[in-house]
Amino acid sequence: MKDWNGNKKSTFVQLGASNHTEKEREQNDFYATDPKALEIFLDKLKQDNIQLHDSIWECACGKGHLSEVLIKQGYNVYATDKISRGYGNEQLDFLTEKLFTDDLEADILTNPPYKYAKEFIEKALEIQAKGYYTIMFLKIQFLEGQARQKLFKKYPPKYIYVNSKRQLCAMNGEFEKYNATAICYCWFIWEKGFNGEPIIRWI
Repeated sequence: MKDWNGNKKSTFVQLGASNHTEKEREQNDFYATDPKALEIFLDKLKQDNIQLHDSIWECACGKGHLSEVLIKQGYNVYATDKISRGYGNEQLDFLTEKLFTDDLEADILTNPPYKYAKEFIEKALEIQAKGYYTIMFLKIQFLEGQARQKLFKKYPPKYIYVNSKRQLCAMNGEFEKYNATAICYCWFIWEKGFNGEPIIRWI
């Protein structure tokens, strides 16, 4: 079984996330997630007795908004990104990296660049060991579409946590420019090896 302990790549870097707006999108699809969204989610998981594993790969970490929450809560975080945005000192393209090919003993949690969300999910589940979680922060509309239907048939989520209160994503992490959003975001949780109907819960 493989993990990244001792691996020279186990440092911190970044890339993108997603948001939804009529304005021109950020070139590399970098829309940071409000850390409060993750804090609320982690609190809900504790209430539901769902325990994440000690090691978590935040593979589109941007400026570290989610990684820092995980670190403060005691997780061993491996934060990487395709584009350096000042958080850490190494860059890594999750979709093309060859460090891990299978049996990765870590959960994977991030808000991926939305246009590559499907590819991020597939890659994560391909390289993880059985029983580990892939957790993605995505808009509720990710449930739509024929290509995603095929994804869900092959890899059904175990849980979908719907935010009943709207959570913010901000272009370039500039949250001071955003007061509200019309988008409903969810936390999608896959467990490697799970095969069944997803459980939908509300935060």
